[in-house]
Amino acid sequence: MKKDVPYRDQLIELSKLYKVPEVKSYLKSKKNLTTSQLELILFKNKIPLPVNSQNRKQVAQIKFKEQVITNIVLTVALLGFITSLITIRPYIKLVTNEIKFTHVAKEYKTNFGSQNKRTENQVKTKKPKTNDDEISLDTKVTLNLFEDLKYDLKSIRTGALVKPIYLSKLPKDLKKIKSTKTKKNTFIKIVMPLILDENNKIIENRKKLFKILAKPNNTRGERVWLKRRFEDYGIKNEDITELKIRMDIIPVSIAIAQAAKESGWGTSRFALEGNALFGQWTWGKKGIAPLEREKNQAHKILKFPILRSSVQAYKNNLNTHKGYREFREKRAELRKTNKKISGTELVQYLHNYAATGSEYTIALKKIIEQNQLTDFDGAVLMNSNKSSTLTL
Repeated sequence: MKKDVPYRDQLIELSKLYKVPEVKSYLKSKKNLTTSQLELILFKNKIPLPVNSQNRKQVAQIKFKEQVITNIVLTVALLGFITSLITIRPYIKLVTNEIKFTHVAKEYKTNFGSQNKRTENQVKTKKPKTNDDEISLDTKVTLNLFEDLKYDLKSIRTGALVKPIYLSKLPKDLKKIKSTKTKKNTFIKIVMPLILDENNKIIENRKKLFKILAKPNNTRGERVWLKRRFEDYGIKNEDITELKIRMDIIPVSIAIAQAAKESGWGTSRFALEGNALFGQWTWGKKGIAPLEREKNQAHKILKFPILRSSVQAYKNNLNTHKGYREFREKRAELRKTNKKISGTELVQYLHNYAATGSEYTIALKKIIEQNQLTDFDGAVLMNSNKSSTLTL
């Protein structure tokens, strides 16, 4: 460029040389562009300005402002990314823990299955296998299992999910644990997943019930489902209000406390030989006769094939027997007023569970308080799909 050419003309010549469309369209329309406008257009098109630019300082300021805006945008984006990481961190941790649990659980399933198969082959050579020959983990193996799967009560009390580990039987040598605290904690870890899983089934049924009731018309399948629920809960007149009252959860703290009292924290003969956690009586079904039973008495303690069956029978007992109507009505009252279904609120209404009446409920409340069992009333079971559970 010649030095005596006016600066504005130099800018126009540059725009023509680089074929800048914005300047070309302006020239065609015979509109006058200021020197600053020309500089800005060339600058945006990344065309170097003449050396003798009188407005270089102004362009530099524009460039600086654009850089500042870019930096601000990048900073905001980075802060947003960091915030999102902090927000979803608990979820990431939850998913990671589930993956780890599923992986370790699969290893235990494989190892336990092969050991069980070898044991069955040994048993076949001696005598036919019966239900009583189910393999029971010893305490050492159980404790190692809980440790490997990072299943501890301290973390659950602070909000961690309960591992879906379902033992079929109690360890036969549970009573040999010298530490009372370890013995109690081991028992709680065994029964809590079973209790929560049964409560989850009830919650799902409640959701389905209210969904059906909200519809003006029901399908044949829905009517059949309702009929079966009336049968399950012993309701003969198809009273919907009564079904709502009966179809509800058992507070975890109460269930653990009753299982602990009735089974001696899992060490009683009835619990070890018959998987009877709740000391339910029977007169006609298969059961275990108490050694201290009076001669004129014929009752037995109901026997179960696995621990889960005992929990299911206990749940059905509290939700259907006339002796626990007051318990169910108080629970429904708490539900209606959107209050927490707490063990300490409901335990006093179980006086009909034992002949000692109020003494029994006082003892249960003491167990709940001493062992801080209400911490587990809000416990949540880890996603219990079939692939991520461990049943032994």
